[in-house]
Amino acid sequence: MANWTDETRIALDNMRDSVTGLFVPTIRLGVTGLSRAGKTVFITSMIQNLIEGDNLSLFGPLAEGRLIGAQLSPHPNAAMPRFAYEEHLKALKGEDRHWPQSTRQISQVRLTLKFQPDHWATAWAGPREVHLDIVDYPGEWLLDLPLLDKNYREWSDDALQKAHAPARANIAESWLNLTLKADASAPLDEELATRLSNAFKAYLQACRADEHALSALPPGRFLMPGDMEGSPALTFAPLPAPDATPKSDSLYAQMERRYEAYKNIVVRPFFRDHFARLDRQIILVDALTALNAGSDAVTDLEKALGEILICFKTGNNPLWTSFFSTHIDKILFAATKADHMPHTNHDRLGEVLGLLVKGARQRAHYQGAETQSMALAAIRATHEGEVEHEGKMLKTIIGTPQKGESLGDKTYDGTSEIALYPGNLPENPESIFEDEQSYKGKLKFLRFRPPVLDNATRQKSGLPHIRLDRALDFLLGDKLQ
Repeated sequence: MANWTDETRIALDNMRDSVTGLFVPTIRLGVTGLSRAGKTVFITSMIQNLIEGDNLSLFGPLAEGRLIGAQLSPHPNAAMPRFAYEEHLKALKGEDRHWPQSTRQISQVRLTLKFQPDHWATAWAGPREVHLDIVDYPGEWLLDLPLLDKNYREWSDDALQKAHAPARANIAESWLNLTLKADASAPLDEELATRLSNAFKAYLQACRADEHALSALPPGRFLMPGDMEGSPALTFAPLPAPDATPKSDSLYAQMERRYEAYKNIVVRPFFRDHFARLDRQIILVDALTALNAGSDAVTDLEKALGEILICFKTGNNPLWTSFFSTHIDKILFAATKADHMPHTNHDRLGEVLGLLVKGARQRAHYQGAETQSMALAAIRATHEGEVEHEGKMLKTIIGTPQKGESLGDKTYDGTSEIALYPGNLPENPESIFEDEQSYKGKLKFLRFRPPVLDNATRQKSGLPHIRLDRALDFLLGDKLQ
C-alpha cells in the first residue's frame, strides 16, 4: 500500500503530533461514507450536540456528569479547508430549513472537550482536555486506495469484467462500444482519449444513480473531481491490453501513464497525509438505497465496503509504537437514515449492515481493532405514528418530503407533512442476498426535509437524533476516562 518514502513521512508526522500532544492529546476521527450517506449531517449534529450537551443521554462521560463542556478551537491545519460547521448548522436550523451541501472535498474541524477523569490515578489532577480533530472526506476517495496495489492492466481487466456483469452491461453499453472500436496500439489521439474518459465517467455516474445504487466505482475522483476536473491525471479510461507490447506513444501507453500519475498525484498523498494518520473511524452506509435497488446493489455495496476496509491501518496502538505509527483501533459501521423506518425495523437495519460488513469486521478484529455496527439517524427528520389499514394498525413515519419527491402518481411540494408506511425489512437479514422478492418493491423511501424545530431547540438545544449518543460513546467514551 505505502512505499518506504510514504512510511517515513507518516512516521515523522506522527512523531510531531506526539510531541505537540504531550499536554493536550489529540484524537483524529475519520468520518466517511459513500455518496448521500450523510457525512456532513453527522458531523454537524455531533458537534452541535457535544457543545449543547443536553441531548446525549447515553454518552457515558455526559451521563456520568464528567463532561464539563465542548467548544470549537482554532483550525489546526492551515493547508486543509475547515469544515463549514456554522454554515451547515444555519442550513439545518433556518426558516427555510434544508440539508447542507454534501461532502465534495477533504476538510477538518477541531473540537476541544473538557472532562473530569474517573480513574483514581488521574482524577486527582483535576479536569483535563482533549482535542477531537474530525476529518471529513468523500467515501468515493476510499475506493481509490486499492488502486495503489494494482497496475493499469490489472485495473483495466477488473473494470471491464465488472462492466460486462448483468447488473452493469446495459449501463456500460455506450462506453464499451466506444472502447471496442478504439485501437489501443495506435498513436495517441487526444480527442479519442477524452471521449473514452468522458464515456467511462458517464457510465460510473449512471451506476451510482438511485435506480441502480451501485457502489464499487473507482476511480473516486471521477465521481467527485473537485479542483482537478479536466486535468490529464483525470483523463484516462480502462482499455483491453494489446497483444503486443504497446509503443510509448500509443493510446494504451498514455492511458497507463495517466493512471500511474493519478495514483501518485491523488491517491498516495491522500493515504499518506490524511488516511494513514487516523485513530478512530466511522463509516456511514446508506443501506436503504441499496435495498431499494435490489440484490445486485446490495452485493455491490458489500464488495465495495470489503475493498475499502482492506486498506485501513487497523490494530491497537501500544505505547511503544504510537510515537511513530498510528492505527485505527475502533471502527463504527453505521446504517444511516434510521428515521426513514419505524423503530421496530431499526434492529433489522443494524443486522443487515452487520451482514454487509461481516468480512471486514472479522479482518479488523484479527488485526486487533474493535468494531461495532448499528442503525442511527444523526438528525431525526420524522416522528412515528400509526394508521389503521384493513383492520390492522401499521407503524408509520411522519415528516415533510422534499420538494419534487414522488410516490406513485403523487409529487410533493416540500411543505405538506405526510404519514408514510414504508414497509418492513425482512425478518431474516440473509434474504437480502438470496431473495430480493421479500423486500424489493415492498419498501417505500422518500427524502424528507430537516425537522421543524421549536424556538428553544432552534436557539440552544441539541438536534434530535437516533443513537448518536451510543455512537459517540463507542468512538470517544474510553478516551474521556
